[in-house]
Parts: sequence; C-alpha cells; structure tokens
Amino acid sequence: MHYEGNIIRPPNEANSILLQVTVGCSRNKCTFCGAYKGKRFSIKSDEIIMEDIAFAANYCKRQRRVFLCDGDALIVPQKKLLKILVEIKKQVPWITRVGLYANAKSLNMKTLDELKELKAQGLGIIYMGLETGDDVTLKKINKGATSKSMIQMGEKAKEAGIKLSITVLLGIAGRKRSRIHAEATGRVLSSIDPEYVGALSLMLIPGTPMFKDYESGMFSLPGAYELLEELKIMIENTRLSKGLFYANHASNYLPIKARLPKDKDATIKLINKALSGKIPLKPEFMRAL
Repeated sequence: MHYEGNIIRPPNEANSILLQVTVGCSRNKCTFCGAYKGKRFSIKSDEIIMEDIAFAANYCKRQRRVFLCDGDALIVPQKKLLKILVEIKKQVPWITRVGLYANAKSLNMKTLDELKELKAQGLGIIYMGLETGDDVTLKKINKGATSKSMIQMGEKAKEAGIKLSITVLLGIAGRKRSRIHAEATGRVLSSIDPEYVGALSLMLIPGTPMFKDYESGMFSLPGAYELLEELKIMIENTRLSKGLFYANHASNYLPIKARLPKDKDATIKLINKALSGKIPLKPEFMRAL
C-alpha cells in the first residue's frame, strides 16, 4: 500500500482496509486540529489507487470493510470516486461496507442523486465532525459551517440511505460556553438523528491556534468533572430514534456506550455516580488522542 504521512481513521475502522485516496484535509483550518498540519491537500492518482486496490485483493482477504483515507475523501470528484467504489466491488467482492470522512462542504458539493449513486456502489457510512451545535463556537474554531448547514447535510446523507456517524467534542467551547455548547449540540444531534454519535474530549495540541489561545489565557479548558457535566447535559438534550451514543474514546474520562433513548436514564445515573466520586475516572496518563 502507498501511504503518505500519518493515516487518520475512526476507531471502529481499526480492522478495515485503509485505502488512502487523498492526502491531508481539504479544509485544514480548524483551530483545534493538528492532524494534517504541514500537509498540502491532494487527491492521489488513479494509478496508485488502483495498485492499492489490487494489493488489497491479494493480501487483505480477512477484512470485510474499507475506509477511504485521509480527511474528507468525499471531496473526490464524483466520476473518480465512483470508479474507486466500482473497482473495490470488482476486485475485493467480499467487502460489505466502504466508509469515509466528509464535511458540510463536500456533502453540499454532492447532489442527493450522486450520494445515492455512491450508496449503490458500496458507500455505507459517512463520518462527519460536527464538534458543536453552538454557532458562536463553530465560528470561533473556524469550522466553515453553521449548525443549520450541518443539519441539512446530515439529513441529505441519511436521505440517500447512507449511515451517519457524527463526532462531537467535549470542552471545545471552553468553560464559559460549556452549557450552551452541550445543549445546542444535543439539539443539532436530535435534528439529524444519526445512527452513531462519538463524543471525544478535547486534548490541546501544541502548535494549533487553540493551544496558543490556551497558553495566552484566551481559552479555558474545562476540567475532568466539568467535561463529565457537559456530557451529561448533552445526553439529556439528545433525542435519537435508535442511535448509539459512544463516549468510549481514549480521550474520555468515563467510557460510555448507550443506545438512545433506551439507555438514557441509566447513562445519566452512571455519570452522576462518577460526578459524586463513586466511580473512578480514567487517570490522566491513560488518556490519548
């Protein structure tokens, strides 16, 4: 396989074939993210991608899923992306699902019919970083989207029949807007009603604009119990029809996996126990991105 730089993928794609079709992120301007700094965004050539698919066909017979890397592979032009999916289906027919990252911009660039075409050729899940439903915070972190556009694009992906996994960031609004962020994020998640939600805790990365704001005192990072309180408020304000809400990422202090709405009350009780000190939190040295 031809890989350039660090390969980023969702935690539940750990056992997938990682097929890098783009290098870096098409936006790469979010103030909290350092994953693709120093990488100039580019789309890989057909020749290299086809070589990698052929490699997977010969050496990746145990894997049943493919994840298209890097950040925002949905930005790949429709004709080329369809060619990739068709070739995966042709050469690696045992694959049951293809996934990729997307953002509001790339989803907006695809028509509903185009998304349905991608679905028909194997695209089964889209991972989208919402981060927050608070428009003030979205603007401050330079996300390049509003809560309204996030809802519209999420609804479009679901209408195309593609499963949606949305990432939110605990602590991203700082201490002052923590409750506003939690409540607004719950409302946006409820409007989209994704199949999966993944809540991560913000970990500041040296060299990013947000880290510089933290060093200068312009950004105040919530502590462990404040993040737990934020998570509780977010879950209280999230209404999913049958979605899975995960907060079991390595960055989190308390691992949670809940099916909403069925497990909402039990999950809130669990968080309250942790807030009261009855359940120990993950030690700081065990947390990671």
